[in-house]
Amino acid sequence: MTDHARLERAAAVAAPFRKALLAWYRRTARDLPWRRTKDPYAVWLAEIILQQTRVDQGTPYYERFLEAFPTVEALAGASDDEVLKHWEGLGYYARARNLHACARRVVSDRGGRFPETAAGLRALPGIGPYTAAAIAGIAFGEPVAVVDGNVIRVLTRLFDIDAPVEDAAVRKLLDALADALVSPRSPGDHNQAMMELGACVCTPRTPDCPACPVAKWCAASAAGRQHARPVRRPKKPTPLHEVVAAVIRRDGAYLLGKRPPEGLLGGLWEFPGGKVQPGETHAQALQRELREELGVDVAPGKLIASVNHAYTHFRVRLHVYACTIVSGEPVAHVHAELRWVAKDDFPKYAFPTANRKFLDLV
Repeated sequence: MTDHARLERAAAVAAPFRKALLAWYRRTARDLPWRRTKDPYAVWLAEIILQQTRVDQGTPYYERFLEAFPTVEALAGASDDEVLKHWEGLGYYARARNLHACARRVVSDRGGRFPETAAGLRALPGIGPYTAAAIAGIAFGEPVAVVDGNVIRVLTRLFDIDAPVEDAAVRKLLDALADALVSPRSPGDHNQAMMELGACVCTPRTPDCPACPVAKWCAASAAGRQHARPVRRPKKPTPLHEVVAAVIRRDGAYLLGKRPPEGLLGGLWEFPGGKVQPGETHAQALQRELREELGVDVAPGKLIASVNHAYTHFRVRLHVYACTIVSGEPVAHVHAELRWVAKDDFPKYAFPTANRKFLDLV
């Protein structure tokens, strides 16, 4: 089937497809807290938190965020550390920083009111096409379609798309197909229904085709190819980095550094350290890193813990050592700030997940 034929088919089946999809959604949809409101602030918050986060993991974060920051004004007025602490554990910390920047922009430039169109929303920090469409459709009723991972899977099966979804031409086609199908009268429910279908029925490995409300229009299912869609390019091997960190104690407090606001894990607090270079022992890496980061010479001591952690594009094996400063006074050469912090005060600080895995052993 050509792309033109797919678009013609989408236009032809759009009306009965919408009717069947919306009837199913209104009958079976999960009762999720962000579905009980059309408040654009709450919708926006949910969409940002749930990007690449499972519903069961994201729901407690959403509820805690709303309790701590019930309005966009409350979020805008919070400190960076407060926002990062409430985000701690979700990963993708640039989203938390963009969330905070967006709230401040909405308050300072728009008096606390969100734009009511997807185009207007995309002008705000951290809001891309998907998030803008979700907010505009759910909160303001604009008939624009969302295309997330769940929707991509549904569409590639419905129209039996056999090209890799990473290709720009395929993404353009998926956007056009989603727009052709979206309900002009109930775009919010339609978009949530498409995502719900992908999350609960049209799942990655075990799609439940007999339970699908739109199975009669699914070309991949009819051809027995639903398990082969979507097509993706092979992933490259994930690199593994060996990393060391130093636990330095003085007068009952531990030395923490705050990472610069931009970049990976920006704004989080950590135990100083870094990557082990080829040919280095862990002790040599610790001595070099702490000389570069803090301007001190250290004597590495016992191994406290070794933990594994996976990021999006790489993995780390983090080795944590007790260290003693033998000369020099710590200066923040690469960190935004250094602090000596008592262990009882650790819960007040936002740490990277890899650091949180060994805090109890310090």
